[in-house]
Amino acid sequence: MNTWDVVIVGAGAAGLFCAGVAGQRGLKVLVIDHSSKVAEKVRISGGGRCNFTNRLLDAAAPQKHFISQNPHFCRSALSRYTPQDFIDLVQQHGIPFHEKHKGQLFCDNSAEDIIRMLLAECQAGGVTIWSGCAVKSVVHTDAYTLETDQGPVQTPSLVVATGGLSIPKIGASDWGYRIAEQFGLRLVPRRPGLVPLTFDGEAWAPYAQLAGLALPVGIETGDKKNRMHFDEDLLFTHRGLSGPAVLQISSYWADNCPIRLNLAPDVNLPERLQEAKLRSKKLLGNELASLVPSRLAEAWVSQDTALQRTSAEVPDKALNKLAQALCNWQLTPTGSEGYKKAEVTLGGVDTRDVSSQTMESKHPGLYFIGEVIDVTGWLGGYNFQWAWASAHACAQALPVPSNTA
Repeated sequence: MNTWDVVIVGAGAAGLFCAGVAGQRGLKVLVIDHSSKVAEKVRISGGGRCNFTNRLLDAAAPQKHFISQNPHFCRSALSRYTPQDFIDLVQQHGIPFHEKHKGQLFCDNSAEDIIRMLLAECQAGGVTIWSGCAVKSVVHTDAYTLETDQGPVQTPSLVVATGGLSIPKIGASDWGYRIAEQFGLRLVPRRPGLVPLTFDGEAWAPYAQLAGLALPVGIETGDKKNRMHFDEDLLFTHRGLSGPAVLQISSYWADNCPIRLNLAPDVNLPERLQEAKLRSKKLLGNELASLVPSRLAEAWVSQDTALQRTSAEVPDKALNKLAQALCNWQLTPTGSEGYKKAEVTLGGVDTRDVSSQTMESKHPGLYFIGEVIDVTGWLGGYNFQWAWASAHACAQALPVPSNTA
């Protein structure tokens, strides 16, 4: 029987990082992935430049950037392996990077730099990687026996690092969830996160023409008690809304609930429109186009004949209604673009069945790391930091056999 100290299923961010750390601790490590290319999600992330962490993550209260049924679960791992720890590793490998926006760190060159770094760390730990190799079954007696395309393997420690359901075209699967269920672990219902929202029917028709328009907005959802608000950029698409603002709010949005948008967050629109009414001889649409993007102004003005005249001629009631519509646009998405466009999967292996210290599940020797667990970060490098931190916590906790210690 082909035996290993640890077998890691999933050669993505969490799996490769865990393998490198464990290997360098002296463990004999095998990584298995059904895809022929490793770290494909890393490769396409951040527009190909990999937003690998966020330096603003607060180690004392990291849970404020993460969604989970137990938002405090992630605190232990994230406080023990911080963004600075990963930045130090990136710098050791001589990878140039920059801060783009709100603490988000990106590679100057390419996400390939991060993948090469992860593989170099694995090589330094003597890690073996089987890519393009499916795991057909897992059974547990005294150890875990995996039937694979390359024959059976056995290990006392099995780490599941298979990610979520998002972006199936690069190989996402539900394998990790099925293994969790097989060994009696609970699952939190899964749904797409960080995903564009869609709108159907005639109500959306006036705005479909705005596809491609981007602008800064304030966006929120939820009631007063559970209100979430972000200030980010919005992107109109043919089917609905996207951009960082919508991706962020989508993780908090619930079916049949409205979202609220301020399309002019940096302008006191009621005041400016009243000023225009008093002094301007221009068409209201032209005045509005000086305050918000012209295509947006045209879309709103074209829906009401009362607005299609000079600013001075527009009735106060119509002017106030316009300002209210732009500053507090309430609309209810009919759905989302689903897993094919989602960056992450919300839900997953229930944290009640996993140790926050070690990532070991209540089934001895079975570990879960990264996205497969019910921990989902905000847009902006937080999910990668969870991958690094949970992988590091796991790798440090894996038992080293006495003959290799």
